[in-house]
Amino acid sequence: MRPGIIDRYILRYFLGTYFLVLILILLIAIVFDISEKIEDFITRGATPREIIFDYYLNFIVYYGNMFTSMIVFISTIFFTSMLTNRTEIVAILTGGMSFRRLMVPYFIGTATIALLSMALAHYIIPISNVRRLHFENLYINQNTGERYSDIHRQIKPGHLIYLENYNPDRKSGYRFTYEVFDGQKLLSKLSSDFIRYDTLTGTWRLDNYTIRVIGTDGDKLVIGRQKDTLLEFKPDELSPSLYSVTMMNTPRLLEFIRAERIRGSEKVNMYLIELHQRTAWPFATVILVLIAVSISSQKRRGGMGFNIALGLALCVTYIFFQRVSVVFSTNGNLSPLAALWLPNLLFAIIGAFLYRIAPK
Repeated sequence: MRPGIIDRYILRYFLGTYFLVLILILLIAIVFDISEKIEDFITRGATPREIIFDYYLNFIVYYGNMFTSMIVFISTIFFTSMLTNRTEIVAILTGGMSFRRLMVPYFIGTATIALLSMALAHYIIPISNVRRLHFENLYINQNTGERYSDIHRQIKPGHLIYLENYNPDRKSGYRFTYEVFDGQKLLSKLSSDFIRYDTLTGTWRLDNYTIRVIGTDGDKLVIGRQKDTLLEFKPDELSPSLYSVTMMNTPRLLEFIRAERIRGSEKVNMYLIELHQRTAWPFATVILVLIAVSISSQKRRGGMGFNIALGLALCVTYIFFQRVSVVFSTNGNLSPLAALWLPNLLFAIIGAFLYRIAPK
């Protein structure tokens, strides 16, 4: 049999099995999601059009892409095990094709899926997340009234703000200070017991405020009860969250991270994790396919069931390492780049070992 025919045969089954498994898993996920949230949809007045086009259409894109690596892994094990049980792999190898050459159609299909997944993660999904997350916030999630404490930000070089407590829903906070420095020298300090943002005028209202200006000929002190003023920051800059970050495409996210570093945000690692996982997770598809073909291309006593069980065990292990490394990055000193790529590096080594011992 000519290599071109074999390539098309494997590639057709590879992509066909992937899309079949993807559709089945997403259908199951949608059924469970509907059963869990149907009461929210009804009681909060979501229309069928909003449910289908604003939520579930974007739900499919988001979760389908998130689990693409795992779905490719499972589908590769399934269909390669079928080829092995029908002795088709043996026939191809004994016909003169090397195992390395046999991997070519697998990696053509994998590269196609991985590149599509990266494009979706970097540019398309952030746009689709706008409608999905808005729907969730409107009809599903309860308003938690989340508060933030001890917020320190550098608005621009030499301009530092502090809030003891901030409520992003009300756009208000307590114990506010705004300090302006020239190097190590304090030039002015604004203090206020309470601060609230006026969305109509775009100004901040200060209650019980004090303004201290330090000059060469002495300090100038201004005390007042209430003042409306323009300040060089917006409410979203005080408490940006992953909710908003997931709605930014990669160029916008890079700009946002640079700005947050200047402000001294303590959440930069979380934003970097969101950035790096958009590439690391799709790239894992290539590694997992190498592992899947290596372990399912030989007949075992347990048959296809053993290969699938082994594949699921490796899949769970990979997810476990991903979660552990992300926790170390969020709460420890591990860089986000290392947190997202160390599991890929570890499983690449495992994949190379399994490929080496696979039947040739």
